Amino acid sequence: MLSLLQNLVFRSLNRTFATMILIIDDDIGIRTSLTMMLRRAGYEPHAVASPREAIAIVKQQKPRLILMDMNYSLTTSGDEGLVLLQQVKLFQPDVPVILMTAWGSIQLAVKGMRAGAFDFVTKPWNNAALMQQIENALEITENPPPAKDRKGGRPNPHSAAEGQGDGLPDGSPTIVGRSPALLQVLDTVRRIAPTNASVLITGESGTGKELIAEAVHRLSRRSGKRFVKVNLGGMSQSLFESEMFGYRQGAFTGANTDREGRFAVADGGTIFLDEIGDLDMGSQVKLLRVLQDHTFEPLGDTRPRQVDVRVVCATNADLPGLIRERRFREDLYYRINLITLRLPALRERRQDVPLLARHFISQAGRTQAIPYTAQLLPEAEQYLSSLPWPGNIRQLKNVVERTLLVSQKSWLGREDFERQVEQEPRAEVENRAGEGLLTLEDQERQAIIEALRQCDGNVSRVAQTLGLSRGALYRRMERYGIK
Repeated sequence: MLSLLQNLVFRSLNRTFATMILIIDDDIGIRTSLTMMLRRAGYEPHAVASPREAIAIVKQQKPRLILMDMNYSLTTSGDEGLVLLQQVKLFQPDVPVILMTAWGSIQLAVKGMRAGAFDFVTKPWNNAALMQQIENALEITENPPPAKDRKGGRPNPHSAAEGQGDGLPDGSPTIVGRSPALLQVLDTVRRIAPTNASVLITGESGTGKELIAEAVHRLSRRSGKRFVKVNLGGMSQSLFESEMFGYRQGAFTGANTDREGRFAVADGGTIFLDEIGDLDMGSQVKLLRVLQDHTFEPLGDTRPRQVDVRVVCATNADLPGLIRERRFREDLYYRINLITLRLPALRERRQDVPLLARHFISQAGRTQAIPYTAQLLPEAEQYLSSLPWPGNIRQLKNVVERTLLVSQKSWLGREDFERQVEQEPRAEVENRAGEGLLTLEDQERQAIIEALRQCDGNVSRVAQTLGLSRGALYRRMERYGIK
């Protein structure tokens, strides 16, 4: 009889904790506040005051999510929280943990992220921002994995882009390709787009990061709102606040009227921060506060303004390397890369080169008003697929359009493209890449040098060719010692 009663109690607890959010904090005020907030949102919170109580629960049951404070005694080192996090991960490795810390202990939260925490929130928190973080964590961790091809373990090609269709909603930019590397990226986009999670898109220049960012927006619940693009590489520190947060009339000389900033314009939608690796350290602090608190103050205004945006960032820089060089904040890095999408270089998806070339030919017929339809000969497809394309898709597009305009033929062969491509330097780059000796920085430097040669040193044309602002191009030239 006793055994039966114990089983009934255990089953009752299992049903409760299966949908429970566990709160661990020694401050009764915080436990009470979080409990009330979660109950109003329809969740089942369970609050405990000590690590010992928390471990007793996670040993037996699996919460949906854990909100964990970092300190439980008079010390403020956070060591107790880090130890508790490690213990929790031993018993429940798949449960998302959101750390709660004071603004002054952000570095402590970064240590927690390295140890396996899903996210962190600073005290005092913004309720709406915290609820969004909780929903992001639950949506991402409880979402089913992307469809896989049963035989090969690869993404199912019928569930993503094939030929010149990408399966995205009407009005989306066309993403062309059917290589496994691209299909895997698109499967991940479909999985994470409906959430509000921040996304970091990495990859070399010209790989299509902006198209992927727009696809994330189109597939999200925010698709009916604005998609605001911001090139941070071309933005000086003095302009960052006025451009991103806006200003009030009279805030500075020349501020004759009120002006909305980019965050205000993107409210309810998605803001795309391109070239975030080029943002200076001072501006990084200001951006981090907006991403953390979801509030900002326009210049000349003392009233905080709340904003609801999804943040998608992109960079071709090595952010972990910049963190080691103390040129990029580690706490900002963890805030923007909840989801990371790495776009493959064009040389990693050679089978897509003919598809892209045909797409650009068709596109040029409309945009350049070409009165004839051109086709690619097999020898041209093989030749284009063999090139290393350090400028990636953007470079391929330029070569195809230039060849189409210059040749004015209905059938394009290898020799037509050879006239527009400098073969020797690219062959050298391809050989070095094949030997594994070429770093991402080497490739970027080589692409800039080749673009300068092609454009006869015209910096404006080089920047346009590479898809960079003049400011971003100058900074890269200085970094790589290019005169």
